[in-house]
Amino acid sequence: MQSRFDAVVVGAGPAGSAAAILLARAGWSVALIERQRFPRRKVCGECIAATNLPLLDALGVGEAIDRLAGAELRRVALLRDARSVITPLPPAEAGRQRFGRALGREHLDTLLADRARLEGVTMLQPWALHRLGGEPGRFSLDVRQAGDSGEGLHLLAPVVIAAHGSWEPLPSERASRRESRRLSDLFAFKANFRGARLDADLLPVLSFAGGYGGMVVADDGLATLACCVREDRLQQARSGPADRRAGDAVEALLRRECAGVAAALAPAVREGGWLSTGPIRPGIRLGAGDGVFRVGNAAGEAHPIVGEGISMALQSAFLLASLLAPAHSALVMPATSRAEQRRLLAAYESLWRRRFSHRLRVAAAFAHVAMRPRLAGTLWPLLQRWPTVLALGARWSGKTRCAPEAARLAEAAG
Repeated sequence: MQSRFDAVVVGAGPAGSAAAILLARAGWSVALIERQRFPRRKVCGECIAATNLPLLDALGVGEAIDRLAGAELRRVALLRDARSVITPLPPAEAGRQRFGRALGREHLDTLLADRARLEGVTMLQPWALHRLGGEPGRFSLDVRQAGDSGEGLHLLAPVVIAAHGSWEPLPSERASRRESRRLSDLFAFKANFRGARLDADLLPVLSFAGGYGGMVVADDGLATLACCVREDRLQQARSGPADRRAGDAVEALLRRECAGVAAALAPAVREGGWLSTGPIRPGIRLGAGDGVFRVGNAAGEAHPIVGEGISMALQSAFLLASLLAPAHSALVMPATSRAEQRRLLAAYESLWRRRFSHRLRVAAAFAHVAMRPRLAGTLWPLLQRWPTVLALGARWSGKTRCAPEAARLAEAAG
């Protein structure tokens, strides 16, 4: 098979598939590496903000998402112990659809990966990256097929785009991640429930000591319960029977500390087991100095309390494509690629920070309050008196706006 490409994208989640689709449409030869088989469930809150629906239309999967996704999310609630506050969500500032939807990642990721194949992207799945060497203009990648055969390939490309999840670092980053574990690390959990007592248009946010979470009704009426828990609180929740699973301990914790969760799940039946992953360390991951372009969680991750993961994945992919696509000829020519990549990488990372850093700060502030009972209790009277403060959080975090470069590229593609 072909071993030389204009770009290799590592990770076929929303960010990686979107970047691959957009570059392939611009005439690039693209390889997309994904280590897992699709469809697959994934730890995720599964909310797609309304500002991203036009981007999915432009990628060619909008009609399928309209058909599969849950109802419009028009209200947000905050649940803490036995109390709750509910208020309307603000609509998107522009676009055909003004409210977000929810869709399981087993559907969203598969739709985008299938679209990438249709656009001419070479899909290596399930394959994993084992070594990344070289430099901008002449990267080399060793990839290996999953399974007993372990077939390997050596790929060459002037451009590499990292689109892996925050807990799946590049090979060069793995050792440092292992050595920096701490009790304040967050671990993410998710489970699906059939028959939950939860209004389809409501997006509850959960606040409890040492963590936060959310619920939503996604495709086929299936409810998702997802949360992030500090490692020290997780250890405390798991104390007791030696054979108690982490997911069961987390579910018991949420039912006990959020009455709204217990009420919603009372008639429900869990479908499948609990999924977990981590540690999740929100923050900016740009500036690695390796010449690799990063999108999605590989570039930076907001605390999931504001549900910006899919938004930042898609919008960062569109942002990067708006810079790379017009520079194709300079990037693939050995004589100019290195200098042009350095220029574009600096421009992209600067623009990324301007578009998304504020979202990370707002999400961190909300997470800080939600995880600390004393602080949350102090602010609760304010929320009860002015519940619209919850809706303001959606505006502050950027959920009602799309990065302008992404919006322009989507409009041109449409």
